[in-house]
Amino acid sequence: MVSVFQAIILGLLQGVTELFPISSLGHTVILPSLFGWNINQSDPAFLTFLVATHFATALVLFYFFRKEWIRIIKGIFRSLKARVVDAKDIYAKIGWLLVIGTIPAGILGLLLQDGLRNLFASAQIAAGFLIVNGVILFFAEKLRKRGSNKDETAVQSDKNIAGLKWKHSFGIGVFQSLALLPGISRSGTSMAGGLAAGLNHEDAARFSFLLATPIIGAAALLKLPGLLSASQAHLRGAMLAGAIAAGFAAFLSVRFLVKYFQTKTLTPFAIYCFFGGIIYSLYFLVK
Repeated sequence: MVSVFQAIILGLLQGVTELFPISSLGHTVILPSLFGWNINQSDPAFLTFLVATHFATALVLFYFFRKEWIRIIKGIFRSLKARVVDAKDIYAKIGWLLVIGTIPAGILGLLLQDGLRNLFASAQIAAGFLIVNGVILFFAEKLRKRGSNKDETAVQSDKNIAGLKWKHSFGIGVFQSLALLPGISRSGTSMAGGLAAGLNHEDAARFSFLLATPIIGAAALLKLPGLLSASQAHLRGAMLAGAIAAGFAAFLSVRFLVKYFQTKTLTPFAIYCFFGGIIYSLYFLVK
């Protein structure tokens, strides 16, 4: 169903678009249609392939922020032992902020993923939601309260994140759950929620990447039996190639974006999503 060449292209695409605020699912639906690839995107096998690429991305995110994750995990255990989240323990606070922020997308994903599956196969719908994603990013820039700080250290960024209120984290999680719709970006919506909550671009991106790790990883682990089933044996070569490509692209993407958002904004991505979505929509209308 998916050749090794197609798997590599789709893997590279997923690794970039999952972290860039331009929607990985949307582009995974749009690109095969643009290229005329005969891929049944609603087939369980194709969804299993996407799981493999997402799992690779989650592993890369965990590795890139491994020092932070070690501190966060230790902080959560400290808070459990003390039965209280100390306001001065920034990594315990961040850990529970991530737990709260994961709840909306986790629940909605379990409840709606089957119902939304048919949407994933429509390039026209994905292009339409890409326009919506551009509007979300544009208004996030208009509503942001703080400018970026290129001299900010990672520790200071974590302190800023720890200053979020619990309701802010839940709200960011609600924003992130919009990414269940193809064309809406997980990183873009969670960054939009972070900017609205008072974070600057660097802090919002950092929190977005941390928040994406458990939700992407958990979703992939739930589907892991599908990757290992005998019925998918003939696709394992393509899945492995796609996963390696996705991991490689994700590592380069996160390294670039962490530096990019020290001084830059979401505006270029908003422009691309809005006008790109319009162009894709017109193309599929006249196709």
